Amino acid sequence: MGFKDTLKAKLAPAKDKVSDLAQQHGDKIEHSLEKAARTVDQKTKGKYSGKIESGTGKAKDALGRIAHKDDAKKDDGTTPPASPPAS
Repeated sequence: MGFKDTLKAKLAPAKDKVSDLAQQHGDKIEHSLEKAARTVDQKTKGKYSGKIESGTGKAKDALGRIAHKDDAKKDDGTTPPASPPAS
């Protein structure tokens, strides 16, 4: 077993715990992100509004990916094929 495999094996429980916490408290985390963004925007007097909004959006997207990572997998651990677009 190589270093990378050992590291993955040791980090797997932490990754699962973070995912569970993100699922349970996602709404609180998003609220906190928005509150922090508003505070920073006020402190910088709107000078970096675009960058703050972009960063907040990316953080929310990452939170969504972390919280829903298990939803996209089948029971056997593989990722299901993408569903066809609705017509």
